[in-house]
Amino acid sequence: MNGRNMMSKNVNILCELYDVIAMRKGADPKSSFTASLFSNGTNKIAQKLGEEAVETAIAAVAEGKHETISESADLLYCLLVLWADKGIKPDEVWERLAERSGISGITEKESRKKSV
Repeated sequence: MNGRNMMSKNVNILCELYDVIAMRKGADPKSSFTASLFSNGTNKIAQKLGEEAVETAIAAVAEGKHETISESADLLYCLLVLWADKGIKPDEVWERLAERSGISGITEKESRKKSV
């Protein structure tokens, strides 16, 4: 499988996971960890995302590849929960990334300063 096909498959996995997560919104918090995150509100979801980001960074610096992969998966899951909570669809994020394609990070950051 070439790189583009693999990337497409991986994006599909994220989109499928997002759909499962979104279906858990409003479900009984006792029946699902995802539903319990939603029931705790945006602040707690954001806090959990931050915790997973820190754990991913620590794994990258102090642990091995396997731990970093595992923590990265947790981080992506929590990010998808936050998106679903805020009504953000993955396609909206992919579109924003596509808009930035070919633009240097420095240029892109400068354009955000000017639009504020």
